[in-house]
Amino acid sequence: MKIVSQIKQPIEQEMELFEKKFYQSMSTHVALLNRITHYVVNRKGKQMRPMFVFLIAKMCNHGQVNERTYRGASVLELIHTATLVHDDVVDDSNRRRGFFSINALWKNKIAVLVGDYLLSKGLLLSIDHDDFDLLKIISVAVREMSEGELLQIEKARRLDITEEVYFDIIRQKTATLIASCCAMGAQSVHAPEAQVATLRKFGELIGMAFQIKDDLFDYGEDTIGKPIGIDIKEKKMTLPLIHALNVGTKEEHDWLINSVKNHNRDKKRRDAVIAKVKALGGLDYAIGQMKDYQRQALELLREYPPSPYKEALELMVNYVIDRKK
Repeated sequence: MKIVSQIKQPIEQEMELFEKKFYQSMSTHVALLNRITHYVVNRKGKQMRPMFVFLIAKMCNHGQVNERTYRGASVLELIHTATLVHDDVVDDSNRRRGFFSINALWKNKIAVLVGDYLLSKGLLLSIDHDDFDLLKIISVAVREMSEGELLQIEKARRLDITEEVYFDIIRQKTATLIASCCAMGAQSVHAPEAQVATLRKFGELIGMAFQIKDDLFDYGEDTIGKPIGIDIKEKKMTLPLIHALNVGTKEEHDWLINSVKNHNRDKKRRDAVIAKVKALGGLDYAIGQMKDYQRQALELLREYPPSPYKEALELMVNYVIDRKK
C-alpha cells in the first residue's frame, strides 16, 4: 500500500473532500437503502478510479480542480459501485474485498435494486447540474461494460474465443471505465477535445494492462492468498489460455478445450491445465502484451511537462502491472 499512498499524495486533500461529497451523494430517505449504502461506503477499495479523475484534472489544469471534477469522480464511483453490486449477483458471489457482498447479506432482489439506485443516482448527479458532456462520457462506459459482459458470457458457452475477441471483451468490460475516468478528469476542467481523446486512450491502455494482470493472478503469478484456477473453473477464456490453444498441437488444443469444458470443477485437472498453459508459453506471452500496453501508456504521458501529478500517474501505470493482488 506504500505505492498507493505515494500516488495519492498530490491529491490527498481532494480525495478527503471527495469522500465526504461521495457519501452525501448516496443519501436517501429510505432507511434500508441508507443502511446498505453506508455498508458499501465503509468497505471501499483503493479508489483507483477517482484518483485517476483528480490526477488527470490537476495535470491538465495547473494543479486546479473544480466542482465538476468532484461530481465527475462521484458519478464514476457510483456507477462503478453499481456494477460491482450487480456483478456479485450475476456471479453468485458471497464476498467482495474480504467482506460479505450485498446479495449475501440482503439477498439478490435487494442487491439488484441497490445497484439500480446507485446507477440512477450517478446519472442524476450529472443531469441536476447540466453536466451533459460528463454524462455522455459515463453513458458510453455503461453501454460498453454491459456489451463486454454479455460478449464474454456468449463466448464462454462456446469456448471459441479468439485473441481479437478477448481484447474486445476486456476493452469494453474493464478498460472503458478507466478510460472514462481519465476523459472525465480532463473534460471536467474543460481541456481541449484532442487532449480529452488522448487521455481517454491513456486510460484505455492502463485498463487493458490491468485486466491482463488480473488474468495472470489466476495462474498463481505474484498472487497472495487468492485461489488459483477460478477463471478456468468458470470457463473464462483469458489471454494465457488463448495463446496456449493457438500454439499447441491439435492434441494439446483438444485436451485443453475438453479440460475447460468438461473437467473444470476437478482441481487436479485445473492444475494440469495451468501447468500446460505455462509450458506452452501462455504466461510469458500475456506478460509481454501487458508490458506493451504499459509502454504505450507511458509514451502518451511524455508530452506533458513534469509535475507531481504526472509523476503520480507514471507510478500508477507501473503499480497496475506490479501489484500483488
